[in-house]
Order: sequence, then structure tokens, then C-alpha cells
Amino acid sequence: MADTPRPAPVPDAVTAPFWEGCAQGELRVQECRACRFRWLPGSVVCPHCWSDAVTWVASAGEGTVVTFAVYHRSYHPAFQPLVPYVVAVVELAEGPRLVSNVVGVAPERVRVGMPVRVEFQSAGDIALPVFRPVGEGD
Repeated sequence: MADTPRPAPVPDAVTAPFWEGCAQGELRVQECRACRFRWLPGSVVCPHCWSDAVTWVASAGEGTVVTFAVYHRSYHPAFQPLVPYVVAVVELAEGPRLVSNVVGVAPERVRVGMPVRVEFQSAGDIALPVFRPVGEGD
């Protein structure tokens, strides 16, 4: 069976800096220069104060699992080799949350509140941020 390419995000003018950061091994979040609010995903205005004075800043890449689901079924052929895998909402230390995968640990060991650190996995032409538990699977 031929490998099926994994579907990958397509950067646009707003999200390109995020994906460029991932390609360089840096997780970036948007920050408002007016009120200092930080968020993901990227947008053209601050969702807190509506200022358009927004920029991208580097995140420390550390966070905690807020919620997660273990997928025991693949809805795309490219994910079949990964089953079972974990899709989680991770809250970064800087505040923004993002949906990603938790890797490097058995799905039954993932828990809410688990500290995690970002790493990047290649998916064709793009690097995807995924999270590995801190102190487990290192």
C-alpha cells in the first residue's frame, strides 16, 4: 500500500508567520501591541481590544493539556498508522490554546493538567507543532 500523504494546513497571509516559525522550530503566538493580549489562531485584529496593531512573538512552547480525545478510528487513510492517537487542547504558558497531538506517551497515560512541551513533526512541506509530556517519554 502506498503511503497516503497527511493532509496539511495551507498557510495564508495571516497564518504564514506561524507556519514559518514552526519550520524554524519556534512556536509563535500573536500579541497585541496595544493591550498585550496573546492568542491563537492568528487574526488581523486583537480579539480582546480590536486593535490592528498585532505582531507574532515566540512562545516558550510549554503548556498543559486542558482536554483531549483518543482516536481509535482513522477518518483519513494517512492517520491509520497512528491509531490510537491523542488530539488535545493545550493551553500554553502564555495563555493561548491550540489543538494538537500529544505524542511520546501511551494514550491511556494522557491526563488533563499534564505538562507538555512542543516539538515539531514534518508533514510534507510543513512542520506541525505537537506536544510531548514533560518528564514522560523524554
